[in-house]
Amino acid sequence: MGSDTITYVDLFAGVGGLSLGFEKEDFENVFSIDFDRDACKTYRRNFPDNTLLEKDIKDLTKKEILDLAEDREVDVIVGGTPCQGFSMAGGIGRKFIDDPRNHLFREFARVVEILSPKFFVIENVARVFNHNKGKTREEILGLFDDLGYRTNCKVLNSADYGVPQIRSRIFFIGNRLGLANEFPKKTVEKHKTVGEVIAKLPRLESGGSSRIPNHVAMNHSAQMLEKMYYVSNGGSRADIPSDIRPKSGDVRKYIRYDSDKPSVCITGDMRKVFHYDQNRALTVRELARIQTFPDHFVFDGTRISQQMQVGNAVPPVLAQALAKTVKNQLEK
Repeated sequence: MGSDTITYVDLFAGVGGLSLGFEKEDFENVFSIDFDRDACKTYRRNFPDNTLLEKDIKDLTKKEILDLAEDREVDVIVGGTPCQGFSMAGGIGRKFIDDPRNHLFREFARVVEILSPKFFVIENVARVFNHNKGKTREEILGLFDDLGYRTNCKVLNSADYGVPQIRSRIFFIGNRLGLANEFPKKTVEKHKTVGEVIAKLPRLESGGSSRIPNHVAMNHSAQMLEKMYYVSNGGSRADIPSDIRPKSGDVRKYIRYDSDKPSVCITGDMRKVFHYDQNRALTVRELARIQTFPDHFVFDGTRISQQMQVGNAVPPVLAQALAKTVKNQLEK
């Protein structure tokens, strides 16, 4: 790496949505870490030149972190920290970041303290912003302020950056350079639609396949296909006759994508959200397109694992917008 190289570390890398976005802006990888076997396999396939450690971050020692960095200066640490402890935080006198289920924020901060990057970027679910009347947000900000980082946060909607999906997430950006943190400005006025990005892929029936990587349709039961038949473009379970309509469950299921609107938020399980004019769930490739992964980006593992990998990722197009903003500040 030359002296003009800008570098990044990707914690909780998953398949590399953040890595892809930052590398589009010419950041070079120092190392990445994740412990999910299938996600790591996908990451290695698509980033063969990057250093990936397949390990739980809490088991990563200070010596290992420093050895991985090899005395290189790290410009930015990025990561989407898993977060599960919302129900307990604040309810019984325990701070959010002290909840064992949320230890990953502290692990992220531990690596920041060891490597002292100029910037860091954290992604998490949007409800962190108002959780526990804002106390959770303030705890996280304070955690990094105590390390000497000027830290701010903002909820961004991926659709405002060219991602054909309504996906709101909170981003924390911090720097130790004394700069006012900047967040990317919206890059589109008109949101992209589902139809724009998946319409030209080969049509598939239930259980069908194609030569395009990951463009393989789920094999649905006759009962599920019957329910799909009644749901119109952009419709919901209300379209299904009452005698076969599911009586309870997630209202975000048994619906069809609207071809003329951005997608609903892509999660790890989209099996009961149907293609707008084909009687099947979307393929992993279609989901990946909605997440803005290029078609040459191939996902490994079982079909369910692949869906999880896609749904857990930061959309690369949004990641690139974040990378560009950080890069501009580093060059000031």
